[in-house]
Amino acid sequence: MRMTDQRRIIAKVLSNADDHPDVEEVYRRASVHDARISIATVYRTVRLFEEAGILERHDFRDGRSRYEQVSDDHHDHLIDLQSGKVIEFTNEEIEQLQRVIARELGYDLVDHRLELYGMPLKKNKQ
Repeated sequence: MRMTDQRRIIAKVLSNADDHPDVEEVYRRASVHDARISIATVYRTVRLFEEAGILERHDFRDGRSRYEQVSDDHHDHLIDLQSGKVIEFTNEEIEQLQRVIARELGYDLVDHRLELYGMPLKKNKQ
């Protein structure tokens, strides 16, 4: 893949993201660095990065695809349905349980994706 200046900017925006931005948010962040970047360029670049295995696309049930860099470090997601915030977490008990379930069903677990959806707990009034 040829890395143009605009693709470099988009790649930098994505690598600096500590959230899971959608294409429109990537576009807003990239256009700060280069006002000539079009939304179409961002869409094409994100698709290319996804096809190249650089980005992972998520659908967190909010009607838009959101992206994060592919990482060697496995993590799962908890999505706050009230705010839309995505919280990354790891839990070895969950990982082990998934392996046990797959084994009991006659499979070696090779990959998985876990997304939890929740609402913040209501605080008790005293």
